[in-house]
Amino acid sequence: MKNKVLLGALLCFIASVSWGAMFPVANHAFHHIDPFYFTIFRYIAVTVILVMILFWKEGKEAFRLEGKGMSLWFFGTMAFTVYNLLIFWGEDLLGEPGVMVASVMESLMPMISIVIVWMLYRRRPHPFTLLCVFIAFIGVSFVITKGDYGAFITATGDIIPTLLTLIAVIGWVIYTMGGKQFAGWSALRYSTLSCLLGTATAVMIVLLVTLTGYVSVPTMATLKIVSPHLLFMIVFPGAIALVGWNVGVAILSPLNGLLFINFVPVTTLIISIFQGHQITPFDYWGTAFIIISLLSNNLFLRMQANKHILKHRDGSLVS
Repeated sequence: MKNKVLLGALLCFIASVSWGAMFPVANHAFHHIDPFYFTIFRYIAVTVILVMILFWKEGKEAFRLEGKGMSLWFFGTMAFTVYNLLIFWGEDLLGEPGVMVASVMESLMPMISIVIVWMLYRRRPHPFTLLCVFIAFIGVSFVITKGDYGAFITATGDIIPTLLTLIAVIGWVIYTMGGKQFAGWSALRYSTLSCLLGTATAVMIVLLVTLTGYVSVPTMATLKIVSPHLLFMIVFPGAIALVGWNVGVAILSPLNGLLFINFVPVTTLIISIFQGHQITPFDYWGTAFIIISLLSNNLFLRMQANKHILKHRDGSLVS
C-alpha cells in the first residue's frame, strides 16, 4: 500500500513539474514555429504513442466507444483543442510575460473547478473556500498586471490573450470533470480515446486557419530546430503527464492529487529565472498567493472531512 501511494505521489509530481516546464520550453520554440502547428505535431505524436500502448495493454476491444462517442469527442475537444491551442496561442501573443501568465492560469484549475461546480450544480462552497478562491484570483491578477491594473485595462492587446489562456484552462477543467462519466474505464482508455478525437478536431481547425493565411506549414528546417522542444513536450507534458496524472490522482484521491498543482508555477518560476527572463516581485507574490490559497483550502477540506467522519461515527455509536 505504501509503495502504491509513493507511486501515485511520484506520478503527480512528474506531471506537475512537466506542466510547469512546458511553458518556458514552448516559449523558446515559438521563436521559430507558430503555436498551432507546434501543438498538433506534438499531440499527433502523443496520440500515436497512446494508441499503441492502449492496444498493447487492453486490446482492440478498448477502442469501442460504447455509445459514448459524442461525449468523448466533446471532452476531448475541450482538452486537446480548446486547451492546447488556446493556452499556447495566448502565451505566444503575450510574449515573454505569457510564460508566467499561462503557468499561474494552469495552477488556478482547482479554484476554477469550484466555481464551475457552484454555477452548474448550485453547490455553494463554504465561505472559507470562497475566500481562498478570491485570494487565488488576486494572485493571478498580480502576475497578469504586474501590479499596474490601469495599464492592463487600457492595453487591449493583453486582455484578449489573457482571456484565451483563461478559456483554455476552463476547457481542461471541463475535460477533467468529464472523466466521471467514464467510470469503469481505465485512465489510459479515457486519455487515449479523448486525445484521439480531440486532436483530430484540432488538426481540422489548424488546417482551416492555414487556409486563411494566418499561419503557414513549417519547413523541415524549422522542424529540425524545434525537434528537441517537441521531443520534450511529447514525452513529458504529453504522454507521461497525461496518463500519469490520471493514474496518480486515482491512487491518491483528487484532494491529495491537487496539492501537486502547486509545483506548476514554482517550476515555471525557477526555469524562467535560469533562462534570464525578467521576473517581477508581483510574479513572486502572485505565485505565493495561489499556493497559500490552494494549501489552505486543501487543509480546510481535510478538516471538514474528518469532522464528517467523526460525526457519522458518533451517530452510529449512539444509535
